[in-house]
Amino acid sequence: MNAKKLALLGILAGLGATIAVNSARADALSDIKAKGVLVVGVKADYPPFGSLSPSGENVGIEPDLARELAKGLGVKVQFVPVVAANRMQFLEQGKIDVMIATMNDTPERAKAVDIVHPDYYASGYNVMVPKTVNLTSWNQLKGVPVCAIQGAFYNKEVAEKFGAETVAFTGVAEALTALRQGRCNAFVYDDTAIEGKLQDPSWKDYDMPLESQDAQPWGIAVKLGDTDLAAYISKSIIDWDKTGLILSLETKYGIKHAAFAVQMHNKYK
Repeated sequence: MNAKKLALLGILAGLGATIAVNSARADALSDIKAKGVLVVGVKADYPPFGSLSPSGENVGIEPDLARELAKGLGVKVQFVPVVAANRMQFLEQGKIDVMIATMNDTPERAKAVDIVHPDYYASGYNVMVPKTVNLTSWNQLKGVPVCAIQGAFYNKEVAEKFGAETVAFTGVAEALTALRQGRCNAFVYDDTAIEGKLQDPSWKDYDMPLESQDAQPWGIAVKLGDTDLAAYISKSIIDWDKTGLILSLETKYGIKHAAFAVQMHNKYK
């Protein structure tokens, strides 16, 4: 057999293997139903979206959404804690079936995993200030020292668009200490992280009074090729928006309604 024929056979074999793998993945929903468990990657350190209760139970908006997905399939849910550094890898490696873990929906990430549409949530940046500060507009930050985290993409915008004087720190703890000590008048950070911090009783005298800026959508993800599972989740998200489930979960966990959540509810109701 000559080299050209061997090369052609190799290509055909590779195509056959690819088709077989994609076909198997298209049965992901059937596999989950057969094993009776939906394995979901969630955050365990990001309240109120995903954290652990004192008894070790996964609690928060995203674990509740995972429970809804499992309930719709008639299966149990199993949680696997993930962080930003490993959440996509866990999905690609088959350690989890679904990932609901505060992940921004970006074109680059969509090359590695299947990000389900519509997106289910969105986060932007905001500021945390003492309740004694009467802050009603972003323009009031002009010339005001604002604690920030080094390298955060929104630091430049806050300085250029609103005229704030950002004071950058290497970590969140240092920035928050500076805020308490009055070395800055506000702390600019991810709005969902601020929501979580405000649930800590030690921060009861602080608030997030402004409208969030530059909201970026979050997506639920499955492994590439899990088309039937993605379709099921897509229908579920639309149903959540239609019924106002996500709005009710925001209320349950004591946070303000995100503009994105309100917009999606109005779109599908």
